[in-house]
Amino acid sequence: MADSFMPAPLHPPSVVLMKLDAISIVTADMAQAVTFYSALGLELVDGGPDAPHTEFSSGTIRVLLDTEAVMLSIDPEWTRPTGGHRMSLAFDCSTAEAVDATFAQLTGGSGGDPVAAAVKEPWDAFWGQRYAVIADPDGNTVDLFAALG
Repeated sequence: MADSFMPAPLHPPSVVLMKLDAISIVTADMAQAVTFYSALGLELVDGGPDAPHTEFSSGTIRVLLDTEAVMLSIDPEWTRPTGGHRMSLAFDCSTAEAVDATFAQLTGGSGGDPVAAAVKEPWDAFWGQRYAVIADPDGNTVDLFAALG
């Protein structure tokens, strides 16, 4: 009788559970993309500025970069997406101060060479986070955030 009140399993026994392992980004300029994602603190694992495929590690998720030439070799009819955001990544900077410092460092506001375009200056978002938005060399938005307080 008590078993009839047990919730049904979320996944039938025949379903293989998977985990998100990697995010793949197509880039028009591998060298600029490698510089950008390295500046965000990702660890370069394979490839590099002159490679057609590059892999970064970010703990449990890998970030993969492929050139447009790689995409065309896989699918000769591939075209670069147009209009709006193609995707967005979000990086937890740990503190509100780190959001501001990272934004300044990557956009050249701290005196260095910019590796990212500023999309939205840091602000205190109504949902309780310090937030900023930058763009990688291919125009993909990257959010920088940290909990306030």
